[in-house]
Amino acid sequence: MGYAAAAHDDHGAPTGIARWLFSTNHKDIGTMYLIFSIIAGLIGGAASIYMRMELQEPGVQIMSGGPEWNTVITAHGLIMVFGAVMPAVVGLANWLVPMMIGAPDMALPRMNNYSFWILPFAFTMLASTLLMEGGGPNFGWTFYAPLSTEQGPPSTTFFIFAVHLMGISSIMGSINVIVTILNLRAPGLTLMQMPLFVWTWLITAFLLIAVMPVLA
Repeated sequence: MGYAAAAHDDHGAPTGIARWLFSTNHKDIGTMYLIFSIIAGLIGGAASIYMRMELQEPGVQIMSGGPEWNTVITAHGLIMVFGAVMPAVVGLANWLVPMMIGAPDMALPRMNNYSFWILPFAFTMLASTLLMEGGGPNFGWTFYAPLSTEQGPPSTTFFIFAVHLMGISSIMGSINVIVTILNLRAPGLTLMQMPLFVWTWLITAFLLIAVMPVLA
């Protein structure tokens, strides 16, 4: 009895920081996505406030001119899209999709963990370009050519690699959602009986897999 209890304790769920680092629980990972989204949203929102401070009166107020404005709006756009909006909806998908279809968890829980932890590294990489020689990219968050190919600062390559990593994270998360919805539905739950939220995420996941390699 004592040996069995000790063995059970040895294989218990991790606690503290290990719980979040190695978690494969869809609710924990969804919570981390949402927390990350809030933090990134605050940083992107601060960039937006900085731009509004510059625009409150005609002429140059607090920025050094065009290049600094372009750098801030580039960072703001990418932080809000890849750091705030997308992680927020993925966090909601992690929380809600398994519960809505009667699944015990996501189909690929380890991939779920990887897809989240790629994000903080990629986001740190993206933000660090603002501190590099020549400043951060200043060609807009849409990467319009020829500005992004001929006139970008040296940090542009680093910046693009960070966006690649965020795209990889999105693709991994999308694969997980598709496999979960198609394979882990409760017995008797047909596709046409699924909630609308699950359907929207199934379609969104296919779109992300189609779009991200093209963006790359």
